[in-house]
Amino acid sequence: MSRGFGVAAGLDPEVARPLAARCQELGYESLWSNDTPMAKGLETLAEFAGASDSAELGVAVIAIDRSSPEEIASEIERLGLDLSRLWLGVGAGFKEKPLTAMREALPELRENLPEVRLVLAAMGPKMCALAGAEYDGAFFNWMTPDFAAKARQNVEAGAREAGREPPPIFGYVRTAVGEDARRRLGKEESFYRNLHDGYRNHFERLGEPEGTVGVAASDGDQAQEALGAYDALDTVVVRGLASANVEAMTALAAAGVR
Repeated sequence: MSRGFGVAAGLDPEVARPLAARCQELGYESLWSNDTPMAKGLETLAEFAGASDSAELGVAVIAIDRSSPEEIASEIERLGLDLSRLWLGVGAGFKEKPLTAMREALPELRENLPEVRLVLAAMGPKMCALAGAEYDGAFFNWMTPDFAAKARQNVEAGAREAGREPPPIFGYVRTAVGEDARRRLGKEESFYRNLHDGYRNHFERLGEPEGTVGVAASDGDQAQEALGAYDALDTVVVRGLASANVEAMTALAAAGVR
């Protein structure tokens, strides 16, 4: 199980660059950003790329209802991102039929991004199976360790049905450390619980109390114990919940890796 570190898109370059350098020193194997209508994850990856040379780079995820494959390809080229380091996470966003949308989008994604590894945002059983059958990876989000283990089985089942080896499985684990850790995790989770039907259905399936999905730890040792439970993931992406400054983010990064 490897470790990645993830941030919110739009992180100040004066924070992103030293954070990337420090994460690489700490042994993180990949650096990740989300993507939002207000901030482009690929631009954050470009900042990470300028301050690191070995860590892989991932965006999770770009919604296909607001960025076409052609637009994504153009942005990657504009930023000069190294395709050999890149994992491109894609999701349905607010599409009415997300499973159909992601199945039908794949040929166009392959055509426009032939050298890029494509990772599918997957939470439900059918989307996990699609990731296993046709994509280069699966990306989980807002899961408990037990739920992630069951979701992994769905990815593996999809791969078996397609006659291929299961692709790698990544996942964000929201992580906060310190006296205000529970508040930070609860605030982040409350936003996503009602973002759209996909998330509402997912949290209903989880059946967990609000503010408990992720890691809220008093110190680094406790964080490590909690993160270690996510052994169903090939790469645990520590999604840092901390103040967006160098000191706070690098301290959280240090707590998130052995």
